[in-house]
Amino acid sequence: MFKTVVKSLLLITLLILTGLAGCGVYTFNPRGKASFESISVQRFDNQTVEYGLSDRITDEIIDAFIADGTFKILPESAAEAILVGTLTRYDRKPNTYDQNDQVTQYRVEMDFLITMKNPADGSDIWSERMNPIGVYDLNDETEEDGQQKAIVLLIENIINKSTKSW
Repeated sequence: MFKTVVKSLLLITLLILTGLAGCGVYTFNPRGKASFESISVQRFDNQTVEYGLSDRITDEIIDAFIADGTFKILPESAAEAILVGTLTRYDRKPNTYDQNDQVTQYRVEMDFLITMKNPADGSDIWSERMNPIGVYDLNDETEEDGQQKAIVLLIENIINKSTKSW
């Protein structure tokens, strides 16, 4: 009986060790091993007449990256990657109408050119046009609410593009 218990314990130990050996490099980080660990976010350029919007967007992107925690936010001179963005278009358009042809919802449409650059050689790590839309209801929301909804989508896209390897 003693030999059976020892053999069982040895087998269980061997199975546990084999299982742990396969988990040695696993990470819960969805992007796996990063090619960079720190970024700098340049103030977004604004080619529209929407005053102050690009500063607000830049600040919210920095806050989102800090909250995400995947990258360290550093000055441009010390960062391994630099996020550069340009707001190229801003429109507010009717989205839905009621039975009397009165607008009940508007949508805020923004177009951005977003690029993650490698400061060592100036090459693009990735570059993409992003077009977030934020819909707001005239009864209880403002254009700023629509802007905020679009900004949230933009930030999600930027963080996903920067952190996910798929």
